[in-house]
Amino acid sequence: MATLEIKDLHVEVQDKEKKFKKILKGVNMVMHTGEIHAIMGPNGTGKSTLSETIMGNPKYHITQGDILLNGESILNMTVDERARKGLFLAMQYPAEVPGVTNSEFLRAAINARRPENDPIPISDFLSELDKNLALLDMKENMIDRYLNEGFSGGEKKRNEILQLLMIKPSFAILDEIDSGLDIDALRVVSRGVNAMRGNQFGALMITHYQRLLDYIVPDIIHVMMDGRVVKDGGPEMAKKLEKEGYAGLRDELGLDIKLVDED
Repeated sequence: MATLEIKDLHVEVQDKEKKFKKILKGVNMVMHTGEIHAIMGPNGTGKSTLSETIMGNPKYHITQGDILLNGESILNMTVDERARKGLFLAMQYPAEVPGVTNSEFLRAAINARRPENDPIPISDFLSELDKNLALLDMKENMIDRYLNEGFSGGEKKRNEILQLLMIKPSFAILDEIDSGLDIDALRVVSRGVNAMRGNQFGALMITHYQRLLDYIVPDIIHVMMDGRVVKDGGPEMAKKLEKEGYAGLRDELGLDIKLVDED
């Protein structure tokens, strides 16, 4: 069992005027493989900042706290080093990489986590690739297309889950993988994530909507407000939030927080 722990994490980022703005204000969270966690919260509360910080985006500055993978701090590790250690980020807006095919990218990513003299055999790679393409209802010609270039929003999201299935990380951070998906595409993407569930895999899903959690039922839901986790609960919490909104929970907890969409 692997463990990802976030301890008293404080993070700031530069705004357009080059002034530092504090986004995360003491986030604490512990995840184990075998668990699916979800983060919900109003706009501007730091959900995507948390995902980018875990993965090591240098634009986010940690001023306090730590991120531990199996008890080891990863704060001084590069993005590549964190990926090799078993972390994976499915981004809300995946970047296009002209000149690099899906197949080339996937083989390189898989081999980066293997010993240098032991690349994945091509027959094993193709067999696994065919199986996962079928699972995600993806056409075989997707492997020869340049990474995300000219992809629709739904194709990009399926491609992120294809990467997840092929690379098999210990922990995946899934940042709004349901954004912009219709019902059919949501079912397919959810099918891929659910196929990874097991004792060797854990995920942290960031979402605004209950509908994703109907397809990928989380073990734990964390609600973030104003840069902190203010409440933890089970899957039923999402339905309560859908019904009552974040203002209802804020008032219930007696928090002095102004939500972004309030005048």
